[in-house]
Amino acid sequence: MHAVRLYTPDDRSAWDRFVIVSKNGTFLLMRDYMDYHADRFLDFSTLVLDRRGEPVALFPANRVDSRVVSHGGLSYGGMLSGASMTTSQSLDAFGAWLAFCKKAGIKEVLYKSIPPIYHRSPADEDKYALFYFGAELYRREVLSVVDLHCPMAPQERRRRGRAKAEKSGLRVEESTSLDSFWSILAENLASRHGVRPVHTLGEIQLLHSRFPRNIRLFGVFAGDRMCAGTLLYYALPVVHAQYIAAEAAARTDGALDLLFLTLIEAARGTARYFDFGNSNEQEGRRLNRGLADFKEGFGARAICHDFYRIDPVREPPLSSD
Repeated sequence: MHAVRLYTPDDRSAWDRFVIVSKNGTFLLMRDYMDYHADRFLDFSTLVLDRRGEPVALFPANRVDSRVVSHGGLSYGGMLSGASMTTSQSLDAFGAWLAFCKKAGIKEVLYKSIPPIYHRSPADEDKYALFYFGAELYRREVLSVVDLHCPMAPQERRRRGRAKAEKSGLRVEESTSLDSFWSILAENLASRHGVRPVHTLGEIQLLHSRFPRNIRLFGVFAGDRMCAGTLLYYALPVVHAQYIAAEAAARTDGALDLLFLTLIEAARGTARYFDFGNSNEQEGRRLNRGLADFKEGFGARAICHDFYRIDPVREPPLSSD
C-alpha cells in the first residue's frame, strides 16, 4: 500500500529532486515556479510514498472547494513518475491518490496531462490509469510541434518572409529587455483579443530571475528597437514558444518568419521538439485556423494535449490481476 500526503514547504528539496529525475517533469513543476502565484491558489499537491517513505509519484494540484485541478496555474500537471514506474505500480499510485482525494471530500478532479513531447522516456502509465479509473476526456487542444529530428520543410511564403525581413535590415538577438517585449505583447493581446498576458511583467521578471537558463527572450530588432519577439521556455527535450508578439509593421515585414526560422534552426541538436503551443479556444472546441496555419507553415504538425474529468468516488469499472 502507498501512503499519500499533502506537500508542505519542508518537502521542497525532495519534491524538486524528484522532478529533476522523473520521466516527465519539467521546470514548470519545480516549486520555485509553482509557488510564484501561491497566493492565488490553494495548494493541494501530494506525494505518493512507498513503504520506505520515498516518493514514487507526485501530483501537482490546487483545490477549489470540492474540486481538485492539476494544476490551475500551469499548462499541465498530471502524475510525475519516477524512472522505475511500471504500469501496475501506476494503478496502485493513482488509486491511492484518488482514495486520498475522496477522503478529503473531493467530488471532482480535473486532470491536465503532460503532453508526450515533454516525456524524457515513455511515461504514459497515467493514460492507462485514467482509462482504468473511468476518467472522461472533456477537453483536447492541438499543439503545433516541429520534430527537430525529422523536420518538414517550411512553406515558401515563410522563406519569402524571412528574405524580406533580412532585406529590411531586421536581425534576431537574445535580449533581457522583457519590458520592451511586454509592451508589444500587451498591445497585441488587447487590440486583437481583448485580453492581457497570463503573467504580469513583474511575474515574468521574477520567473526569469529564478530560471534564467529555462526562460529566454529573443527579439527582432530594427536598429536598436525591438519590434517583435518570443519568450521561449526551455523544458528539454522541448523548446516552447510561451509568448509571441510583433508590431503591425514588423509582421508585414516578415519579422516573425525571420525569428522562428532562425530559432528552429538554432534548436536543432539541442532539443527534440519546437512547440508553438495551441491555437484553440473554447476548451479546444474551436480552432483558430489562421493561427494554426501560420505555425504549420514552419513545418509544425499536431500533437494532442488532453484534459480529463475524474469522479474519485466512483469505483473503477475495470479489474486487474
